[in-house]
Amino acid sequence: MSRRSAIQRVFAAIALGAALLLVLLPGVSMPARAAGPVRIVTVYDNEAAGPGLATGWGFAALVSTPGGTVLFDTGRDGAALLANMTRLGLDPNAIRSVVLSHAHSDHTGGLTALLAAIGRGAGEVEVVVPAPVPETIRRQVAAAGARLRSVSGRAEILPGVFGTGSLGGGIPEQALVVDTAEGLAVVTGCAHPGVLRVVEAVRVQHAGRPVALVLGGFHLYKTGTAEIARVVDGLRRLGVQRVAPSHCSGPAARRLFEAEFGADFIAGGAGSVVRLGR
Repeated sequence: MSRRSAIQRVFAAIALGAALLLVLLPGVSMPARAAGPVRIVTVYDNEAAGPGLATGWGFAALVSTPGGTVLFDTGRDGAALLANMTRLGLDPNAIRSVVLSHAHSDHTGGLTALLAAIGRGAGEVEVVVPAPVPETIRRQVAAAGARLRSVSGRAEILPGVFGTGSLGGGIPEQALVVDTAEGLAVVTGCAHPGVLRVVEAVRVQHAGRPVALVLGGFHLYKTGTAEIARVVDGLRRLGVQRVAPSHCSGPAARRLFEAEFGADFIAGGAGSVVRLGR
């Protein structure tokens, strides 16, 4: 048995045991899962995965589930975000929630343009932001007539879709978690708290569930090779099955993740699509 297979079997056994314990304990209920296929489309990134797509420093991903559609982050440029969505055949009016990972402009810059494109329907859109919420974002949301929701801990956004709430560190940041039939899909904006810390927190919040995918910015673009290798090994040890590093992850990190994960490495970029729970 290979080292990789052995690690995966150990984590599978742990996950099964924890899940059974949760079911058997009185008064404890399992969180809802996305009841059907989930699709994650990167709609804004530094690089493009297809022709004719705008690029720019930043990140945004559209997450489609049977319970509704969530936009995670909005990139830096609203015009580029909307142009990419149009080219990819994605309708902004389908969005029920906008989840912002953190307050940096390369993740929030497209918010005003997005809410304007939704128009009168923006009143039905919830914008979920980790506490504390900057005043600029409060004003943007209020001006569009959307609903603001500040979260400090795990919060269900749609059935099977969760925000982690602020994970602390110098920059308050949250990740998006989708509980699929294959396991948890974790989407990160920049992972300023550290991508290992993000995944560790998700495993605590969703005890017993395997991590099927980690996608988004890993914030390793200024990190040395030895530290990147430690992070790669750490995600393996946490039982992460597939990775799709993009945005601020950096080329060195992408190379090392691809070398370790092989066929389970997914190249990111605007236009890339990942499907789970088929």
